[in-house]
Amino acid sequence: MNINNQHQSTKLSFISRYLRVNSHKMSRILEFIKDWMLPIAMATGIVLALAFNLWSPLKEAEPVFSTLAKELQPIFVALMLFLQFTKVSPHDLKIRRWHIWTLLFQIAFFVTLALIATLIPHGAPRILIECAMLCIICPTAAAAGVITDKLGGNLSDTVTYVVLINIMAALVIPAVIPIVHPVEGVTFLNRFSAICMRVFPLLVFPLLLSWLIRYTMRKIHRKLLRIVGWAFYVWGFTLCLSIYLATKAALASGISIWAGIMIGIVSLLCTALQFGCGRLLGKKSRKSATKDQRRADSITAGQALGQKNNGFLIWLGYSWMTPVTSVAGGLYSIWQNLVNSWELYEQRHHNEKVS
Repeated sequence: MNINNQHQSTKLSFISRYLRVNSHKMSRILEFIKDWMLPIAMATGIVLALAFNLWSPLKEAEPVFSTLAKELQPIFVALMLFLQFTKVSPHDLKIRRWHIWTLLFQIAFFVTLALIATLIPHGAPRILIECAMLCIICPTAAAAGVITDKLGGNLSDTVTYVVLINIMAALVIPAVIPIVHPVEGVTFLNRFSAICMRVFPLLVFPLLLSWLIRYTMRKIHRKLLRIVGWAFYVWGFTLCLSIYLATKAALASGISIWAGIMIGIVSLLCTALQFGCGRLLGKKSRKSATKDQRRADSITAGQALGQKNNGFLIWLGYSWMTPVTSVAGGLYSIWQNLVNSWELYEQRHHNEKVS
């Protein structure tokens, strides 16, 4: 009897150790995925695009997969926004000084580039200027709030800027684009309504739904607040689809390697300029502020100005500018998410030092 008990105890001890070791390994794997989700999602999207477009056995399935990706992307973007907005009250949406400065930065830069483009004949230099125009005026990405929150910025200030820049883009883009690319029979109202139909349903509906639940279904709202962190993982999946579609657009563009390199350099410079200027404008926006407030404003403004709605950028380039400029949207998506990955890495180190 004692031998059997000892044998059973040894067996249970072995199982317990096995489960602890495997649980530890699993937690390390999950931690790794969490820490490096953005690069993993980007690499997965690129690999999928190359496989479906260049590998013969998968080429036949590519149209179906692309259609599925296009259909799923806005659904997951709306879900991600809805989860974010559950944390934001209407009373939290306030206009900050840096909101005004970053709006002016985008509009002034965009208009200046448009005027320069009109002075240059059609050709490679003009295409590069158009690429810069698109990278500058493109509204803030819906996912900016997810990254801002992770970095320790202000989510409500990001949401405020997302609303402001989308309204401003809907007004400014239709007014300026005809200067560079006049199209007979296309009016300001046509362009304005096209932008509104493209952007606002994904922005307004999740916001209104989250506020409706906040004030009419308190129990559901409390439950939603517990799973807000899942917005980051939804963003990872959305990013994979976004990078897949962006890579597919770049492959389908048929541009030369040299042209691709030049567009890549322009989009990289625009990425660095906007993240850098956003950080600076946010840091200087409050005269009397604590170190933590300045840091939060710097992070928030940097993400708001630097992180773009790349799907909108690609659509805008393909629809109203020289079609090849849409490649800038795909490349900008890569650069901005490399910046985000580096920022998240730095934030983890900052948190470890503080703790």
